[in-house]
Amino acid sequence: MANVCQLCGKRVAVGHTISKAHNLTKRRFRPNLHKMTVNKDGKTSKMKVCSRCIRSGKITKVVRVPKPTSIQTD
Repeated sequence: MANVCQLCGKRVAVGHTISKAHNLTKRRFRPNLHKMTVNKDGKTSKMKVCSRCIRSGKITKVVRVPKPTSIQTD
């Protein structure tokens, strides 16, 4: 799967690494993606979302609640 945010479409950008002698070598700027469970349109799904979308509140995380365990008393 590509390095693309599924909400905002942020993707890999290209640029240069510049040395002191001003030699240019190509490099890639990758987005800070997190794979998480998201509640979107009333449905839960797993998405790759960038940290800016998480921080700005464009998504709502799904919080898993553990199932209650049955406690047996003697």
